[in-house]
Amino acid sequence: MTNMINLLLFPIILPFLFAILLLFFKENIFMQRLLAFIGLTVSLVAALFLVAKVKTDGIQVITLGSWPAPFGISMVSDMLSALLVTTTLLITLLVVVYSFTSIGKERERYFYYPAILFMITGVNGAFTTGDIFNMFVFFEVLLIASYVLIVLGGEKQQLRESIKYILVNVISSALFVITIAYLYSVVGTLNMADISVKIAQVGQPGIITVIAVLMLIVFGIKGSMFPLYFWLPGSYAAPPVPVLALFGALLTKVGVYAIMRTYTLFFINDIGFTHEILLVLSILTVIGGCIGALAYFDVKQIIIYNIVIAIGVILFGVAQMNEAGISGGIFYLIHDMLIKGALFLLIGIIIYVTGTSNLRKMGGLMKTHAPLGWMYLIAAFGLAGVPPLSGFIGKLLIVKGAFEAGTILGSIIILASSLVVLLSVIRIFIYAFWGAPTAELPVTNHRSYRKMMIPAVLLVILSVLYGVGTEWLIPYMADATDVLLQPSIYIDAVLKE
Repeated sequence: MTNMINLLLFPIILPFLFAILLLFFKENIFMQRLLAFIGLTVSLVAALFLVAKVKTDGIQVITLGSWPAPFGISMVSDMLSALLVTTTLLITLLVVVYSFTSIGKERERYFYYPAILFMITGVNGAFTTGDIFNMFVFFEVLLIASYVLIVLGGEKQQLRESIKYILVNVISSALFVITIAYLYSVVGTLNMADISVKIAQVGQPGIITVIAVLMLIVFGIKGSMFPLYFWLPGSYAAPPVPVLALFGALLTKVGVYAIMRTYTLFFINDIGFTHEILLVLSILTVIGGCIGALAYFDVKQIIIYNIVIAIGVILFGVAQMNEAGISGGIFYLIHDMLIKGALFLLIGIIIYVTGTSNLRKMGGLMKTHAPLGWMYLIAAFGLAGVPPLSGFIGKLLIVKGAFEAGTILGSIIILASSLVVLLSVIRIFIYAFWGAPTAELPVTNHRSYRKMMIPAVLLVILSVLYGVGTEWLIPYMADATDVLLQPSIYIDAVLKE
């Protein structure tokens, strides 16, 4: 039992403890970097052990306090949450290494690393909790830390965009609490497994369907789903690239995870209505993201709109509620975390080398920075889902699920979106790397450039391995899919604990 407790809570407690420790070394940049690196490495090792433990022994559950579930607060690690926690820590570790050279000492002195670790505490907590109110609490932890990261540096654009970001999140958090209160008044419990049991007992009366739609609005704002992603492009483009990489790879995915969890665990008795809404909104999200990705000539904005497209694709898979669709959604979710992390780090290097994020002012980088060009091209193909790279298998499964469910038009739109994604990212390649150099490049430090390349290249390699090694990953993905498709596995694990 103790061994299990440690493993389950390590990826949440360790970043939290190291974040507190870092607060004592505000001015000492060396200690800030060292402790952040050690904290994330140890957490990642714990998360890998946790994945192995869940694979061999099934879902791990711990109910805090000496109350049994559903009265105590349950923390639950099934394969889906264990994989997401591991991916989160992996990406954060590489982004932190990238930050050593790119974020600047001024920010490093102002609680940059503690804010990242507090944010990861919230992200991993939200992935692991088995209690819906606790999920709200972890959302708040990660949001408060993200408020620090978005304003850090205090540039005019950052401050302007952060006000919008904070307002949107405050409103969605208020709505989240109200929705939880409604849910509690109907079912009388906050334990997620117990909520599922209680909803199944009462069928799904109208009030539960209303709550399902409210939940979709709350998580749709956090996960930036159509038409609620209006705040995302501006807010994400404001902070420096390492922060943007963390936000783009991780924060929206917490909202997506919450939709996946609630829409496969709670609201499964009136699929005709709730999942139809999810289906329509996911297709509109893809279309909206495609329009944005083609409309801009700013490298940050193009990749940010690609986040929106990916969220639409993942939710489209989940809305099918069949094995192929959901396992494709899980595959694509983890692929997108890896590839967005890689792409943001790479465009950060492009911006560092050229001194601008405007495509029209770039050109000819292939002559001076060929490895950067090839890495970007591999990542771009991976994002678009060119086989055998990581985006391909997820999208293939999602489309298969859509055909099985009879959503033919939707699957055609998903396939067409791949071409738009490819077009939008290849446009960056053509403008930045081909042609004649447009202007004198700013003087860049080659040592810094090489140091920034290391984590970016590692992430690209990981995303390629994720695609090529699909066969080895299938048993893990199958476990994650089973839990979502058969809520009884999750319920039994939690309530029999």
